[in-house]
Amino acid sequence: MDLEPELLLQEARENVEAAQSYRRELGHRLQGLQEARRQIKESASQTRDVLKQHFNDLKGTLGKLLDERLVTLLQEVDTIEQETIKPLDDCQKLIEHGVNTAEDLVQEGEIAILGGIGEQNEKLWNFTKKASHIQLDSLPEVPLLVDVPCLSAQLDDSILNIVKDHIFKHGTVASRPPVQIEELIEKPGGIIVRWCKVDDDFTAQDYRLQFRKCTSSHFEDVYVGSETEFIVLHIDPNVDYQFRVCARGDGRQEWSPWSVPQTGHSTLVPHEWTAGFEGYSLSSRRNIALRNDAESSGVLYSSAPTYFCGQTLTFRVETVGQPDRRDSLGVCAEKQNGYDSLQRDQAVCISTNGAVFVNGKEMTNQLPAVTSGSTVTFDVEAVTLGSTNNNEGGNFKLRVTISSNNREVVFDWLLDQSCGSLYFGCSFFYPGWKVLVF
Repeated sequence: MDLEPELLLQEARENVEAAQSYRRELGHRLQGLQEARRQIKESASQTRDVLKQHFNDLKGTLGKLLDERLVTLLQEVDTIEQETIKPLDDCQKLIEHGVNTAEDLVQEGEIAILGGIGEQNEKLWNFTKKASHIQLDSLPEVPLLVDVPCLSAQLDDSILNIVKDHIFKHGTVASRPPVQIEELIEKPGGIIVRWCKVDDDFTAQDYRLQFRKCTSSHFEDVYVGSETEFIVLHIDPNVDYQFRVCARGDGRQEWSPWSVPQTGHSTLVPHEWTAGFEGYSLSSRRNIALRNDAESSGVLYSSAPTYFCGQTLTFRVETVGQPDRRDSLGVCAEKQNGYDSLQRDQAVCISTNGAVFVNGKEMTNQLPAVTSGSTVTFDVEAVTLGSTNNNEGGNFKLRVTISSNNREVVFDWLLDQSCGSLYFGCSFFYPGWKVLVF
């Protein structure tokens, strides 16, 4: 009988915990609904603003174009009017001069006639002589109305229907973009952005990726191309960035609506080469090393052991120089000065000719030669910790995968001691090699 109250109490406690968990889950779902509602309202408000601004700009542009066209046509009217009126003005001046001459002649003749014959014979003689010098039967030709311009405006009313059809078809409102960001993966000094189509009826020709710091109001282009994955470099650690992507349909010029912006950041410290090493010139962020013309040789190491097991270390060869079998790209347990290459103990590397070295020994398996644009990746995982039962001389085993040009080799790497992080390094004997690490 005493157990029954305890069982009831236990059951009550479990029900309370279940109710609390249920309440938390419902709270999360309410928060999700609020975020969904906020996204709809904010995107609707932004879309309204974009539509209003676009059509206001369109109206202003169309009005300006119509005004410019009207001015051009009015100038044509003015030019035709001026050019065709001028001959009429000249003809009018000639006629008016003839009228004035005729009026003077009439007055002079009437005076001479009124004087009669006798005293006025001289006036009659002078009048008759003057009249004989004036061609009273010569009249200037006045053009017929059919021979002079009659201006008119030729306006095609069908343009209204054409414009109306284009306006009615101009612009669309999309409730969902055809692509969305699928995944953000943090990398040292970078973030891998992956996206995918969410509209099966949409055929994408190109994608356009933009990003910005969350404190910035301006997105900037970082990639345009046909791939669905891109690593954005020069990412400051522990800083939030926003990413968005859109697509261009096959055979089209305009871009689709933007995807829902996704926020991501990288907590990983950016990989950097050691500064001040003679023989190599570094970029401002120290993630790119260029083998210069200096005669000194040796291994350029990372500034710190920033590569951890379980991550992917990537070298991208930007430019190449003359290859040498002693060249190396790889990782090591610790820095060891005095070596010309990572082809040594406690290191694994690949040479520019594709040969793979583990603790200074060349493997049978070989990768393709490193060329301009090649990407070499190292994936290292811990296999065993502590002492091994064999006599291979190691007490810490790592499984290493090196990939290059769509080929890979996998092997175990034995170290003398445990290490939580690794250095990376490179060595080139001839100038011109440029390597980006991330």
